[in-house]
Amino acid sequence: MNDAARALFDLSGTVTLVTGGNGGIGQGIADGLADAGASVVIAARNEDKTAAAVAAIESRGGTALGVACDVNVRADLEAAVSRCESEYGRLDILVNNAGVARGGPAETIAEEDWQLVIDTNLSSLLWASQVAYPHLKASGRGKVINIASEYSLFGSPRAIAYSSSKGGVVQLTKSLAVGWAEAGIQVNAIVPGWITTDMTAPAKNNETFYDGIIYRTPAGRFGEPDELAGAGVFLASHASDFVTGVVLPVDGGYAAG
Repeated sequence: MNDAARALFDLSGTVTLVTGGNGGIGQGIADGLADAGASVVIAARNEDKTAAAVAAIESRGGTALGVACDVNVRADLEAAVSRCESEYGRLDILVNNAGVARGGPAETIAEEDWQLVIDTNLSSLLWASQVAYPHLKASGRGKVINIASEYSLFGSPRAIAYSSSKGGVVQLTKSLAVGWAEAGIQVNAIVPGWITTDMTAPAKNNETFYDGIIYRTPAGRFGEPDELAGAGVFLASHASDFVTGVVLPVDGGYAAG
């Protein structure tokens, strides 16, 4: 790869805020962005996990810090963005990754479970993006990367809140992409397939369900969190400056089947 090609993906000098970046998919993306040269701010609730994620980046020579943040509290989001500015003087990339899952069929799901999932998986993405917007615009190369789901594309009889919230992420992504293009901000979404995380552990432990996933996935396996890094770096870099409103599956072919 020549220098010009390498420069397209070089994130040196940029600052990234990753919500829920202390584990699973969020950590895989945070690691990739740090390895590409970005200074990474991990915003999450579990401070011990965040400290471990920061230490892992620093052990590889990267730059990172953690900030305690509940994405459902706007003041926490404002504090996280302020930390980016106070520590690094800018914010260029926002990765909206934090999410929760609550099960149950439509006829019995509790109101509090529905509301928690919608608030965390959908509404918080808009609030975080609003808080970040002036900083992303000022950076001159603003990027928003939203984490959607295969359930953005397919219905689920037992994960109605989750699939509804993630379907909303796709439309939020497209709407922000159209609305913020004039400000020079690209907004895209990644659709992870079945990735090995704490959230998908129950699926792996259910042999019938697991076998169905593997049968449906052309790659014949679950993905690993670090396999999201390439898509994250691409969507955060100058290589994607003319890419916006895109919903990119990283799923071993699951959505193509």
